[in-house]
Amino acid sequence: MATAKPAAKKPAAKKVAVKKVAAKTPAVKKVAVKKTAAAKPAAKKVARTPNAAFMKALTPSAVLAAVIGAAPVPRTEVTKKIWDYIKKHDLQDPANRRNINADEKLKPLFGKAQVSMFELTKIVSGHLK
Repeated sequence: MATAKPAAKKPAAKKVAVKKVAAKTPAVKKVAVKKTAAAKPAAKKVARTPNAAFMKALTPSAVLAAVIGAAPVPRTEVTKKIWDYIKKHDLQDPANRRNINADEKLKPLFGKAQVSMFELTKIVSGHLK
């Protein structure tokens, strides 16, 4: 039979004396911060105004008007209407949702069969005056 070896004793961990730091310094800094923060006036919230360049009504070209209508529309609304058309006719590529497949109305606008959603704004801006 094998004889069991007695477990080796571990030396006891030495306790290190910790010096106590005076608490005056942090308390003084906190008080100073509170006084400067209270001295500043509270910032007032200002309502954002929309950028006039985005809100300007632009006339779509004949190709774009076939998709969104001929009435002058702001640039933001043009993008919304195109996406409404894309979603209504289910034109997003099922394999890669970032790509938009062109149908008969969008093919003359895009100039190719498939466009990335990131190219969409660039293509549409060329059809607005």
